Amino acid sequence: MTQLTSTATIFLTLSIALLSGLLLSRLAKKLGLPAVTAYLVAGVIIGPYLLGNFGIGFDHGDNSPEKYSMLCDLALGFIAFAIGNEFRLSQLKKIGKQATVIGIFQAVFTTIIVDAALITLSFILPEGYLPLPAAIILGAVATATAPAATLMVVRQYKAKGPVTDILLPVVALDDAVGLVVFAISFGVAKAINTNTVDIVSMLVNPLLEVVLSIALGAIMGFLFNFCEKFFLSRSKRMAVSVTFVMLTVAVSSLKFQIGNVHIAFSSLLACMMLGTIFCNICDFSEELMERADRWTAPLLVLFFVISGAELDLAVFQNWIFVVIGIAYIVFRSLGKYFGASISARATHCDDNIVKYLGITLLPQAGVALGMASQALAFGGEVGVLVQSITLFSVLVYELVGPYLTKVALTKAGDISGEEFNAREAARIAIEHKREAEKTNPHPHNAHRHFFSGAYDYVFRRGHAQKTEEKENSPENK
Repeated sequence: MTQLTSTATIFLTLSIALLSGLLLSRLAKKLGLPAVTAYLVAGVIIGPYLLGNFGIGFDHGDNSPEKYSMLCDLALGFIAFAIGNEFRLSQLKKIGKQATVIGIFQAVFTTIIVDAALITLSFILPEGYLPLPAAIILGAVATATAPAATLMVVRQYKAKGPVTDILLPVVALDDAVGLVVFAISFGVAKAINTNTVDIVSMLVNPLLEVVLSIALGAIMGFLFNFCEKFFLSRSKRMAVSVTFVMLTVAVSSLKFQIGNVHIAFSSLLACMMLGTIFCNICDFSEELMERADRWTAPLLVLFFVISGAELDLAVFQNWIFVVIGIAYIVFRSLGKYFGASISARATHCDDNIVKYLGITLLPQAGVALGMASQALAFGGEVGVLVQSITLFSVLVYELVGPYLTKVALTKAGDISGEEFNAREAARIAIEHKREAEKTNPHPHNAHRHFFSGAYDYVFRRGHAQKTEEKENSPENK
């Protein structure tokens, strides 16, 4: 029997991951589901618990999803970089105050709601099932929102409007607040467990991580802009963009100790700041981002398929994890929705933001899993419980969250009722060309008819959508 080499196994697995994700996305489109949901389901199907057991895809051995973590780290870097490009000063002047208030309030509000619910549950359940430190840590994990799933939905449906404009800044700020809240909650949990209080780990370390990550991203952003000036071709400039995202991710992975102070960086915050600085000081940043989006498309598909393969289906084996997980999901969802709604109303946001923003903040993945991994350092059953509940919630939120985000943005009017069908436009344009060739033998006139047909379809489709939006606007109701 032929034995595959390590290199062959890696490329074969990545090919299977890409192909399964892309094929399933076609089915998802027929069902009206976001592509990101299809990628995650594809990951579950070719993951260690299903086809992976038969040697197709990922397994629990040498070809585990964790082996491909480098690709996931790079993909998260590009996702954060893209979100950073939404922080343009012209836009921040309009929504900066509102986004800041909403981002901080909904994160803290969610922590309070989840903490209250789980602490109450810890007294209701038999002793030892839900320790108090675990309940406190899970409240902090609840703050985190998945920027990757949110951004993919926004891109796929080309969402544009007041909810989308404020959503991405809130998601970015949410993760920064989450890091601080988690560190404080983790310190409180340790203090309860050991009867000692460590101010450095509770306050100094998380604040330093946020400040240093932002500073690193800013430095990289200015260096990025400086280096771009030496290249004029689009391909070279895009190569420089990829280089600096990779470099920022690499530097962000550095960790070291200075006395009692632990120095670390958040690659998400650093890459967000890289994108923010670049988009505000570079004249051609929008064009460059469009090209980078095309280059990273296969990488993002792989990221979500691998993320799906990492979802641990074994958490369903223990009923107590399911009970606590359901409580966590319900109260986190309530915290996100009402936290965003209350703060949006307080800052006089648009009615659609008040109604729908909270729903778009439900997806949870990478940042939450990172917090859960840190919770393992707590030791004993507390760390295992926190990780298991987080895995359970991520499984649910990642499969359901993107669809709910799509529904919320559609209801808010940020997503038009129908995606633009480029294939249909091309088909109609080709028919115009064929008709033109029959009636007019001159090729230049035929080409004119070809482009005229495509333009005519696009114009009529766009005009119809604008007319529909105008008729459905509040002014005409």
